[in-house]
Amino acid sequence: MNKVSESDSKPIIGISTGDLNGIGYEIIIKSLSDNRLFELLTPVVYGLTKVASYHKKAINLSDFNFHITKRADNLNNKRANLINLHDNDIKIDLGQPTALSGEQALLSLEAATEDLKKGFIHALVTGPINKKTIQSSEFHFPGHTEYLADKFNAKDFLMLMVCDNLRIGVVTGHIPVNEIAGALSIDLILHKIEILHKSLLIDFGIRAPRIAVLALNPHAGDEGLLGNEENTIIKPAIEKAKEKGLLAFGPYPADGFFGSSNYPKFDGILAMYHDQGMLPFKTLSFESGVNFTAGLPVIRTSPAHGTAYEIAGKDVASPDSFRAAMYLACDIWQHRKEYAEISANPLKAARHETES
Repeated sequence: MNKVSESDSKPIIGISTGDLNGIGYEIIIKSLSDNRLFELLTPVVYGLTKVASYHKKAINLSDFNFHITKRADNLNNKRANLINLHDNDIKIDLGQPTALSGEQALLSLEAATEDLKKGFIHALVTGPINKKTIQSSEFHFPGHTEYLADKFNAKDFLMLMVCDNLRIGVVTGHIPVNEIAGALSIDLILHKIEILHKSLLIDFGIRAPRIAVLALNPHAGDEGLLGNEENTIIKPAIEKAKEKGLLAFGPYPADGFFGSSNYPKFDGILAMYHDQGMLPFKTLSFESGVNFTAGLPVIRTSPAHGTAYEIAGKDVASPDSFRAAMYLACDIWQHRKEYAEISANPLKAARHETES
């Protein structure tokens, strides 16, 4: 099997299916049914033909077919490809999380991750999983982000939610709320600012990115009346970032920051915890939001929503977020290529600086 080349004209995007009893297959099939997509990328789904056929019938999409293959070196670059992982009969219980659906979600993720690691695909788009049923001896992580960070030995990573020019990262990810304050430190916040800065520069092509850092406590602690983390942890981290030449600002009270529409003035936003960042993000861009794991040596995106069991098989699931995840993977692949070319060519970098 031949590895893909970074000089390829369009990227090969691997797709893991997620939970087969949720909306994963449905949004994948709907996204790939638009032939215009193949002008930008070559998709390859790591899944099961029998399950794909079942979901096609459930949403009455009879005029769509995959190019079925066993390996990533036998793809049709003008079709939607599916690597059939096995031919076993699979019991589908739409809308129900089961041990079997978790097992098959992991099988798809592992196969796609292995090809990503070997360089047979350029990027990975992950379908939504059930974080409980997928747990096993091979998967003992809170989610995709931590699993992929482990697989690619990435110690410094950042869950970054993206929609157009809105990019929100979180310092602490999938941890209980009562552990957030204790998990924060000057070094941790500084590292997350640095990861966000680097990603905005390399993955999004933004020169001199401006980063807003949110406070932890209401009213940014109100000068210590509502908490001291702003003074003892967050402000010192921001100052250290500025000493390194990074354009970091804050800490901003989260409610006023988003309520006053201050957020469009920044290229990236760093929230202290999951819901602080996810609530405004999903309110503003739930239908087309994308989850991107910044800091990995590889490209991974996913839709911003979950398995949505309650609407599985009803032909009402929107493919917009999944389609946006594929487009973002392509954009990041292109930005990384351009950054590598500029870094390797000082003259080109100087011209780029002049033109900008």
